[in-house]
Amino acid sequence: MNAPLPQLGDWRSAEELLAGQGEQLTRSLSWAARSPFYARRFGPGPAPTDTDLAGLELTTKQDLRDNYPFGLLAVPQERLATYHESSGTSGRPTPSYYTAEDWQDLAERFARKHVGITPADTLLVRTPYALLLTGHLAHAAGRLRGATVVPGDNRSLATPCSRIVRALHDLRVTLTWSMPTECLLWAAGARAAGHEPGKDFPALRALFVGGEPLSPARRARISRLWDVPVVEEYGSTETGTLAGECPLGRLHLWADRAWFEVYDPHSGRCAPQGAGQLVVTTLFREAMPLVRYNLEDTVEVSYAPCACGWHLPTVRVLGRTAFGHPVAGRAVTQHRLEELVYSLPDEDEVLFWRARAEPDRLQVQIETAGHLADGAAARLRESIRTELGVPATVTALPPGGLLPKEQLLSMPDVVKPRSLFGAHEDWDKALIYQ
Repeated sequence: MNAPLPQLGDWRSAEELLAGQGEQLTRSLSWAARSPFYARRFGPGPAPTDTDLAGLELTTKQDLRDNYPFGLLAVPQERLATYHESSGTSGRPTPSYYTAEDWQDLAERFARKHVGITPADTLLVRTPYALLLTGHLAHAAGRLRGATVVPGDNRSLATPCSRIVRALHDLRVTLTWSMPTECLLWAAGARAAGHEPGKDFPALRALFVGGEPLSPARRARISRLWDVPVVEEYGSTETGTLAGECPLGRLHLWADRAWFEVYDPHSGRCAPQGAGQLVVTTLFREAMPLVRYNLEDTVEVSYAPCACGWHLPTVRVLGRTAFGHPVAGRAVTQHRLEELVYSLPDEDEVLFWRARAEPDRLQVQIETAGHLADGAAARLRESIRTELGVPATVTALPPGGLLPKEQLLSMPDVVKPRSLFGAHEDWDKALIYQ
């Protein structure tokens, strides 16, 4: 890394922060010019500087796919430390790669939690490792701060929900990193195993979450379930962590480590703040600098002061659910519907739900105990009518109707492949890992 990484407190105002970014922005653009993709895009001549940024074309996810695997590589390949691909792509993957120096920046940004990570902590990482960045990122941040890391992974037969609940309890886990939905699954799994989430896990002190939009009502419900703070962050495999929570609960963009713009897809213009799609230019990433990279996530950015004193812009992340499905002439978004579901009284015991947007009405299913079914369904149906202005059919399913109990308690065998079997064994499993 050619320049020291900025630390919280190095600037005393938003203006001072932005004034100090120009030199590093120019340096990052010169790094980008070393890659085949940006060399073609910038054309012959000197690399752009910070004053040229506004005139440069946006980089898209399709650009990353079209230049798979190493078309954006800006350093010799022997300098790379890791290679990653994001989830949810079709066709060519979206590649991403980092040097060891890039990883220092990545780990530091993730570790910027107002609930600090310390050597006394046991951090359960419950997001995918594999080719994604997210699990490796939390793992690196935990080790950077001296914590004991439990690599719980996700989407793995080796770590079903039951095993995670056991680890949370028996290892006295203090911090977790997962998607918000996981915290609800653990609560259901804990109860299925005879534990009470808010009482029988006394070591737990915070839940770190990210990876999906989180409504205030669902966040509050998770916090009440576990009786600990829920600390949100925002980022991507292509960029690493982009925003984290201050002690006052507001999500701040790490504008000292990346340059942010807000793109209006209707006008084609970018602005420093407002509503639109988040555009990122990396400042301290040398292996694969990104210039005006459009994440295509819908956000609201503001430079209004925050009493936390960080002097960083705040962001409200709506994700790609900001554009809703049409129902009875209105647009219904997951974010708004989720807010209504988790605004139901805790006594209704609704943790899981699903909905289908049909042309003339919403079809919603919730899971709750039989004696609570009629009341919960009626309350949700009425709130959808009054708050969203659309008719809805709300069906209450019994526990297990959406999430079977056996999925919470099962412990499937995960075996190594073998080739020699006994006379009565099933040798069709010779190359099967389960």
